[in-house]
Amino acid sequence: MGTIMIIFCLILIIVCICSALLRWNQLRYSKKGLPPGTMGWPVFGETTEFLKQGPDFMKNQRLRFGSFFKSHILGCPTIVSMDAELNRYILMNESKGLVAGYPQSMLDILGTCNIAAVHGPSHRLMRGSLLSLITPAMLNDHLLPKIDEFMRSYLCGWDEFETVDIQEKSKRMAFLSSLLQIAETLKASEVEEYRTEFFKLVVGTLSVPIDLPGTNYRCGIQARNNIDRLLTKLMQERRESGEIFTDMLGYLMKKEENRYLLSDKEIRDQVVTILYSGYETVSTTSMMALKYLHDNPKALEELRREHLAIRDRKRPDEPLNLEDIKSMKFTRAVIFETSRLATVVNGVLRKTTHDLELNGYSIPKGWRIYVYTREINYDTSLYEDPMIFNPWRWMEKNLESKSYFLLFGGGVRHCPGKELGISEVSSFIHYFVTKYKWEEKGGEKLMVFPRVSAPKGYHLRVSPY
Repeated sequence: MGTIMIIFCLILIIVCICSALLRWNQLRYSKKGLPPGTMGWPVFGETTEFLKQGPDFMKNQRLRFGSFFKSHILGCPTIVSMDAELNRYILMNESKGLVAGYPQSMLDILGTCNIAAVHGPSHRLMRGSLLSLITPAMLNDHLLPKIDEFMRSYLCGWDEFETVDIQEKSKRMAFLSSLLQIAETLKASEVEEYRTEFFKLVVGTLSVPIDLPGTNYRCGIQARNNIDRLLTKLMQERRESGEIFTDMLGYLMKKEENRYLLSDKEIRDQVVTILYSGYETVSTTSMMALKYLHDNPKALEELRREHLAIRDRKRPDEPLNLEDIKSMKFTRAVIFETSRLATVVNGVLRKTTHDLELNGYSIPKGWRIYVYTREINYDTSLYEDPMIFNPWRWMEKNLESKSYFLLFGGGVRHCPGKELGISEVSSFIHYFVTKYKWEEKGGEKLMVFPRVSAPKGYHLRVSPY
């Protein structure tokens, strides 16, 4: 009986301490004028609940507090905005104290000159440099030929395998395609070195920034250091060779007729930005597009008709050009609908540079604002039958021009690589659907949060079309 009483008392003490901590943390952030909401535990906040419950956490908080509420997630006091018009305002007004505010682990690993970490003149420099690499002329004359040649080779012979893990294949495709555009002269062994380190880097960017041996954060930092070492060596070799290179790295290093001269550190950060920014969106969109097309035969038939028409007017070995990509109207609609329904990007983060008023509330300096666009994708007032895969909606109603179209961000941070990413996914789809037909094998479950993924892979049985 005495032991039971001791255990009961201990449990009671723990419950009281926990209640006191929760109450104390809530009072810390009860400043007058702040939006409603809960703050969770000291230091950790509500990050565990957010990552575990994902979209359900956001829905529950929205039901309790409305579309604009406070929380403590991702290591920082955060305002969550789920209102379409307000989100657009936040994204369009960086000059009013709403700068990019990504997690510390991401900023540490991607670099201090990464386009997501800088603002003002530095952001204009890095963005201008990036945009100069992907102009329509660059895309048509230099990038698309590389992408086309790579996709033809990469997709060759898949029907020889019993099954293909599209998740693994699309991830490898997205990385290799980008690396080829950056540095086309790398040897196979060097490509493998970059690939190994890059995948460690990706995991580290969404980790708790605790620098201890064995943590994802430490592994991510080490991977970034190794990539810097590889890039420094490559840049030195190129300078010593005196050759002219027409890949992205060649243009970044060029001194003559270059409006956006970058330091070596800025060039390395820019290269990592290019690799990272398109990797997950291109790979996940490619995988999920095949999933939705498999489940919607009518859409697959329409899309395949579009691509076969392109092949009919070209020689068998003639590559895709920019006009071909622009003619893929239904493919573009499939890409947008896939991005919307799968919600490849849940939202974007901003940070306040000073105390400001927003939506009638006072937001302190240094707080993050999570522009949570996920629920906008499923808003019945914006999309009819939002849970149904319907690419035709993008063609019939010109949704790309709507103010709530935030699949690629907005304002001065609207994704600069949007058209390049669309070209890569379109090229992948083109050669896949004109070469193969496929069926699912295994029926593995797909996760939608915090990343869209298939934990056990997404396996297809592929055969010649």
